[in-house]
Amino acid sequence: MELCTNYGKIDLLWFDGGWVQKHEDPAKPPRVPGYRLKKIYNQDIRMDELVSKIRSKQPDAIVVDRAVEGKNQNYLTPENMVPGKMLPYPWESCMILGGGWSYSFNAKMMPARKIVHMLADIVAKGGNLLLNIGPGPDGTWYDEAYSRLEEVGTWLKVNGSAIYNTRPITPYVDGKLRYTAGKDGSANIICLLDENENLPAEITVKGFTPDKGARVSMLGQKGSFLKWEADGDGFRIRVPKQNSLPSAYAVTFHINKVSGSN
Repeated sequence: MELCTNYGKIDLLWFDGGWVQKHEDPAKPPRVPGYRLKKIYNQDIRMDELVSKIRSKQPDAIVVDRAVEGKNQNYLTPENMVPGKMLPYPWESCMILGGGWSYSFNAKMMPARKIVHMLADIVAKGGNLLLNIGPGPDGTWYDEAYSRLEEVGTWLKVNGSAIYNTRPITPYVDGKLRYTAGKDGSANIICLLDENENLPAEITVKGFTPDKGARVSMLGQKGSFLKWEADGDGFRIRVPKQNSLPSAYAVTFHINKVSGSN
């Protein structure tokens, strides 16, 4: 209880000990297909009592009782995988940037493009990304780890409004497009780009349409708003030829007001 009383407000307590749960019904399917602990040690660590004590001191704390479904599992944490579809409950993918969870020799870091694509994919499906970097004996990281975070940070400076404080919006994922919605009734379409790929002349968006008179813009690009027209239950964005893009990894189209979102 020292952590809960002597260090101010605590947002999250992560219990990485799902393998010591009391029991698991092997006939019951896991909440995420393919995600189930391989071995259960059937040890009772009295999580109900522990969480009750935590919330007596930290009533707003989120608890993660990993892989143990129930009241103490506030959200699910699939490890080194991203679910294939939007999930109807809170979740977070725990991913390794390179090597292992702890320090690894000659670790190969995930490319920045892959991190950006993974982040957009996870957020579009209603999840959060936990990106693990194992520190060395002196507490520092590989140089490549710093550079990867700097590249992702540069992308977020332009496109962060399509990631932070957003919520899912149908159809969530469509080909190379990832959809998110703002709390103000806006929407974002993140277009993932392969290496040396440019934007097509037209982007087809499904599932919702902008309000009449709505403005469509490309984040990070100055100039006039983009032209759009309704198309069935969606709309099409006309993309002028670009001499350069705000990012070579992914580009975000922002719509200030949409209809038919859910």
